[in-house]
Amino acid sequence: MTSDPSQPKLQIFITSTRERRLGPAVATWFTDRAREHAGFQIELVDLQAVALPILDEPNHPMKRDYQHDHTKAWSASVASADAFAFVVPEYNHGMPPALLNALDYLYVEWNYKPVAFVSYGGVSGGSRSVQMANPLLTALKMMPIPESVTIPFFTKLINAEGIFDPGETPHRALTGMLDELLRWTQALKTMRAQSGTITG
Repeated sequence: MTSDPSQPKLQIFITSTRERRLGPAVATWFTDRAREHAGFQIELVDLQAVALPILDEPNHPMKRDYQHDHTKAWSASVASADAFAFVVPEYNHGMPPALLNALDYLYVEWNYKPVAFVSYGGVSGGSRSVQMANPLLTALKMMPIPESVTIPFFTKLINAEGIFDPGETPHRALTGMLDELLRWTQALKTMRAQSGTITG
């Protein structure tokens, strides 16, 4: 399905960067469903490929006085988006460190944009990762929407070919989440224009 360039851009983040990670399988499933939804232009962002070093900018991100090329490229990427969806595992009851680092690099580029979560893990389905992330997102003036997709015992849902298939219940939840994310995206784009912040 071809994206309509007039549609808002949704960036889907693979946030796990560890060796032999399974996050890309979950993200591929989500990305395929998001394209079927057809409400957004879709861009898949892999934090492993982005490969940001531990935050090394000398100035506060509010100033947007970036000194490093990797930060300038990251700023341009995030600024181009209208909404985000984070595909997150749970590390020690918390969020992946690569996601925390990526968020901390910027400020204005995140402002007044909605974010949704697809979390995966064991018994908790990665939900504690989402709980840790939410206060940080609100500090960045983002809107974490209440709707999410939580997938417990996700390794049982990956077949021998490495394809993730959780069945119909998460698929229905994902459709509802994307519907709500689109509503927030449309509303917050107006807010960004009124506030004079950069827009996707």
